[in-house]
Amino acid sequence: MPVGTDRGAARVPVRGLTVLYDAECSLCAYLRDWLSRQAQLVPLELVPAGSEDARRRFPGLDHRATLDEITVVGDTGQVYRGAAAWVVTLWALREHRPLAHRLSTPAGTRLARGAVLAAARWRGGQGGGRVHRRADGWVYAPDRGWAYDPSACDAGGCGPHRATSS
Repeated sequence: MPVGTDRGAARVPVRGLTVLYDAECSLCAYLRDWLSRQAQLVPLELVPAGSEDARRRFPGLDHRATLDEITVVGDTGQVYRGAAAWVVTLWALREHRPLAHRLSTPAGTRLARGAVLAAARWRGGQGGGRVHRRADGWVYAPDRGWAYDPSACDAGGCGPHRATSS
């Protein structure tokens, strides 16, 4: 569907959201835990980005991109990335829906985008400029970003929650 096309949101309500987060990122894991403790008006399912589960559920997504920035998928296929993903996630929370409405204004969007960029800078600084290899086959190189190497899994290298840096 072309951007800007009215999907008839009144006829297609969002009844659930899947938040894809980087399970190897301490900030992301903290936010995952925080989200799981919040009262939810719309149920949130928290799934590690780039995981086998995420690839199985959403085969059409660019899973490399889901490791670079927060991605949220609605139950009827809506995809939100970056600042829009944070706003829709806050919108799903009882105590934070009013904030989500404020962040959806032009001025609020600039503030949300700034918060997402600050978080991205913090995450980028955590790797120390080294190549980071995740146990699920994903590899991060500061000069190239994320890439998936399925051969790491073929060699039996994929195990739960194992990551190394080189």
